[in-house]
Amino acid sequence: MKINGVTHYLWRAVDHEGEVIEAYVTKRRDRQVALKFLRKAMKRFGQPKVIVTDRLRSYRAAFKELGIEDDQEVGRWLNIRAENSHLPLRRRERPLRRFRQMRSLQILAAVHSSLHNHFNLNRHLNPRDRFKENRRTALEEWRDLAA
Repeated sequence: MKINGVTHYLWRAVDHEGEVIEAYVTKRRDRQVALKFLRKAMKRFGQPKVIVTDRLRSYRAAFKELGIEDDQEVGRWLNIRAENSHLPLRRRERPLRRFRQMRSLQILAAVHSSLHNHFNLNRHLNPRDRFKENRRTALEEWRDLAA
């Protein structure tokens, strides 16, 4: 994503169900940033059994430093869930277009992922009546939080 014409990177951790558990915006994609992101996510959610990543070399260096290089899985189609989790945020970001600060992108990513996780009810997996009940419950919870 571009902020004032400068490319920034959005790091996202996604669980096995496709829910975004961590979002982090940085200017670089190197080992130090990967380490910071992994430590932050693992401190909050614990150490995962398997971590699926793309082939970015900074991941391998960070995993090696943390001593968990055996937990990394890299494959051509393995990170589809993480790639698809970008789509709703990119759709929302497109009309906004011009961020002026990295902090504003960080806030949008954090808020958007929590909202999307709350209302993403996997319509394709649930029958209509269960989907409508889950959506109604989520909306009631949201109204209680917003009140």
